[in-house]
Amino acid sequence: MQYADWEAAASIYAEGIETGLATFEEKVPSWEEWDQNHMKNCRFVIEKNSEMAGWAALSPVSARSAYRGAAEVSIYVSSRFRGLGGGERLLTRLITESEAEGIWTLQSVVFRENRSSLRLHEKTGFRTVGYREKIACLHGVWQDTVLMEKRSQLI
Repeated sequence: MQYADWEAAASIYAEGIETGLATFEEKVPSWEEWDQNHMKNCRFVIEKNSEMAGWAALSPVSARSAYRGAAEVSIYVSSRFRGLGGGERLLTRLITESEAEGIWTLQSVVFRENRSSLRLHEKTGFRTVGYREKIACLHGVWQDTVLMEKRSQLI
C-alpha cells in the first residue's frame, strides 16, 4: 500500500470503524498519521475488478529492540467483498512476507463479537492466547477483545 492507495483504503477503514467491531479508532487518520504508525514493509492491498477490496499492514508492537520481530496485524475487507476469500489471501501473504522480513510473532487484537475476523485468523494459523474483558468503552459500549498470535515457523 502506498499513498496513492490511501483514499480507497481509508474508505474501507471507515467501513470498519462504522461497524463498531473492527477498531477502537473513532475516525480515519490522515495518511501521514497512518503511515507513521505502520511498518514501511508488509503493506498490501487486494483488488477485485480493478477496485480495492481490502488491505493489510503491520504496526510495531514496541519501539524496544527486543520486540523488533513482533508486529500487530491490521486487516480490513470492504463489505462488498467479504466472504470471497480476499481476507484469507491478504492475511496469508502478510504472514509469508512478514517472515521474510524477520518478523517472528504476529499478534492481532480482535473484538470478541467479530466472529468472521476470529475465524479468519484461526484459519490462517493464529491461536487465542487470552481475553481482555471490558478493555475499552466505545460509544458507550464496553468491549471485550481476544488476543491472538501466530509464531513464525522460522523460530
